[in-house]
Amino acid sequence: MLDLIVRRANLPDGRTGIDIAVKDGRIVETATAIGTAAAREIDATGRLVTPPFIDIHFHMDATLSLGLPRLNTSGTLLEGIALWGELKPILTQEAVLERALRYCDLAVAQGLLAVRTHVDVCDDRLLAVEALLEAKKRVAPYLDLQLVAFPQDGYYRSPTAVANLERALDMGVDVVGGIPHFERTMADGAASVRALCEIAEKRGLLVDMHCDESDDPWSRHIEALTAETVRLGLQGRVTGSHLTSMHSFDNYYASKLIALMAEANMRVISNPLINITIQGRHDTYPKRRGMTRVPELKAAGLTVAFGQDCTMDPWYSLGHADMLEVAHMGLHVAQLTGLDAMRGCFESVTTAPATIFGLEGYGLEAGCNADFVVLDARDPIEAIRLKANRLAVVRRGNVIAEGPPRVSTLSIEGRPARVAAAEYAPRLG
Repeated sequence: MLDLIVRRANLPDGRTGIDIAVKDGRIVETATAIGTAAAREIDATGRLVTPPFIDIHFHMDATLSLGLPRLNTSGTLLEGIALWGELKPILTQEAVLERALRYCDLAVAQGLLAVRTHVDVCDDRLLAVEALLEAKKRVAPYLDLQLVAFPQDGYYRSPTAVANLERALDMGVDVVGGIPHFERTMADGAASVRALCEIAEKRGLLVDMHCDESDDPWSRHIEALTAETVRLGLQGRVTGSHLTSMHSFDNYYASKLIALMAEANMRVISNPLINITIQGRHDTYPKRRGMTRVPELKAAGLTVAFGQDCTMDPWYSLGHADMLEVAHMGLHVAQLTGLDAMRGCFESVTTAPATIFGLEGYGLEAGCNADFVVLDARDPIEAIRLKANRLAVVRRGNVIAEGPPRVSTLSIEGRPARVAAAEYAPRLG
């Protein structure tokens, strides 16, 4: 007797009519017409079943704090950082923990079962670090949480950040972070990249730096990060997040840099919702889109993922833990409208961030963890188009969230009584 079986599912790779059999928290078989009975069945009836969504770039210490102590009236990155500085002295560990747990509830409902969150280490109390380490323990049964030690006010610019970052790592934070473009000088930024990569190499940790989150075409810390990756043998362990200054690089320099990044097996995270909102604020017209060169980076073979970054906090007033919304924005901003490119946007919130996160047992094949989402859509492109409802969210073989399909009733003479958005797409090849 199986614990769970999903019948007649469509998979992201294009297979249809697939059954997924689950026993003891793992997928034991993925095939057509599995004959074994199960304690519970889910009939997907041609709907898409996908591994869970992953948010590979987030700020959970600030989430759901919108309006505290005031709103970001300019909408700029710098005012957001200043506003976070005003909020930090009045934070309590209990409030940070409660907001984090509430956000994780929302994430689970959206089929988002793994989050990498940056946590500010420039507050000497490190109360946000303590709060999110506690949150990590509490949510472990239903969500994987990975923490990045993030010197929000600058590794060298903030007087105690050097010591605080080491303290945070000693407490159990998973990843080394940085923000070189926020240092006082370009030289300090480059020095911070070098020092932080050396810490990661010494401790055997991953690196994920906010890098060149700017419209400045001379903000080129990703070049230094790439060089340090090669020098220290960190290939595949280092991520550059944002990289928005690349939208302002001249094409010759960008072509040289992207080739070097590919040699270093750099990981890249773009945050479409935030990048399109915050960047280009000093432009009149023409106004830059503000997102890094996603198509070119993908074409060079780099692993490129999309992150949510912020939800209802000093930097962004919107958001609701929906990674399909993130993929939808990324598709539009980067003009990734070919069929393969749109499928690639779905991968940028599933398989690509799983690689960067280092998740084990991720996928839909036998032996993988029984973690998956049933969507009210037939395929990845339709899922993005509809921002499809989550019909069921499964964690280790247990259904932990369920939702209804998106169906409306009509009262119009001569027209159908029922309209379901998921049934409207033409059949594509």
